[in-house]
Amino acid sequence: MAHTDSRGLPITTRSAEAASLYREGVDLLLSAWPGAVETLGRAVEADPGFALARAALARAHAVRAEPEAARSQIDRASALVAEGGTDREKSHVEALALAIAGQGARALDRVLAHLESWPRDTVVFGLPLGAFGLFAFSGMADHDQARVDLCDRHAAQFGADDWWFLTYRGWSHAENGAVAFGRSLATKGFDLRPANANGAHAVSHAMFEDGAGAEADAFIAGWLPGYDRTGVLHGHIAWHQALSALERGDADRALAIYNAFVQPAASAGLPINIVTDSVSLLWRLRAYGHVVPAALWDEAALYAGERFPGAVHPFVEVHLGLAEAMTGRADRLAARIDAASRLVEAGQLPAGPVVPALFRAALAFAEERYAACVATLEPMAAEVVRIGGSGAQREVFEDTLLVALMKSGEAEKARALLDERLHRRPSPRDSAWRQGLVA
Repeated sequence: MAHTDSRGLPITTRSAEAASLYREGVDLLLSAWPGAVETLGRAVEADPGFALARAALARAHAVRAEPEAARSQIDRASALVAEGGTDREKSHVEALALAIAGQGARALDRVLAHLESWPRDTVVFGLPLGAFGLFAFSGMADHDQARVDLCDRHAAQFGADDWWFLTYRGWSHAENGAVAFGRSLATKGFDLRPANANGAHAVSHAMFEDGAGAEADAFIAGWLPGYDRTGVLHGHIAWHQALSALERGDADRALAIYNAFVQPAASAGLPINIVTDSVSLLWRLRAYGHVVPAALWDEAALYAGERFPGAVHPFVEVHLGLAEAMTGRADRLAARIDAASRLVEAGQLPAGPVVPALFRAALAFAEERYAACVATLEPMAAEVVRIGGSGAQREVFEDTLLVALMKSGEAEKARALLDERLHRRPSPRDSAWRQGLVA
């Protein structure tokens, strides 16, 4: 009997039980729902020679930041497809292997070629998408458009009712500026499968970009209790709720959400999310003039240093730099500046000179040298997109520039930036700042 995955693509396994578990496990993986590793592990137990199950299990381990387990499974999958996999299975495993090995550029090339032949291969299709995907972390300035182009090119292959594709196509469009269209797609995908953390995340993102912060807060408050706290996106979705509260000036609510769900001691999420969410929310609170207990900064900086002791991706690096700037670790930040500058000079940092510039701007802001912060950050503002992440995540740097402009007496430039932001997205906070500058 021939077996297929949940999108109708053939899979090589002798076990109907393994095939069923694979379909279930992949959908759990695609929805960031607890149980993917366990379910895919059972698929492997049912058929130890099932290469795609091992490849999906490797991806699930990688998503959970378990690199050794990921490498072990993808190595076995590679050996199995070499012995007798189909062309699609060989290409599928190769793409995942390159991504797991951290070979982003080669992985992206392999993925794009693979999708030309097998666009409904969702495990591979997911690799370049999202805020932390291969496009976002490529150093490209136009990665938002690249995601949209990829999804639109293959939309006809998925039809109008694939919950996973609607989720990611919607997120991609909302992130790229087509907010109403993206929100409608993401909402439809979520409605088709509410037990989908990626779907809830996409809807929350679209609401934020739509200026519907109160609606996002209420949506998350209603959905999050049904998502187990061990889910990898639990803390990050709560971060979106805190961000919505902060947009409306409710710092106490934002800090309460942070303490309950986002801070390192409270979240079971991915280290990359815990570090960047903690640091960026605390930085925003401080930049907006709210009091942040020093203990929270110390906890965030300690966790960041323990989880990422060496050089990592620029998106994480710049958040480590924010933590070091705000906790007075100027020596460590100086070392980051030197290291990033050398990589830029050698042409080995795809994100380019924006990375050391963000370090310098963060240090100047923390030391209340606001004019110096502006002088460093303003010329690089359009390049911040190269570090990856989402618009909501990168906005912390635009906020830093805006506050520095206001504090350094650059009222005209601050008004212009606020006008542009308010045109892009209504914000009670930005409206209040704009009103204050007029007064």
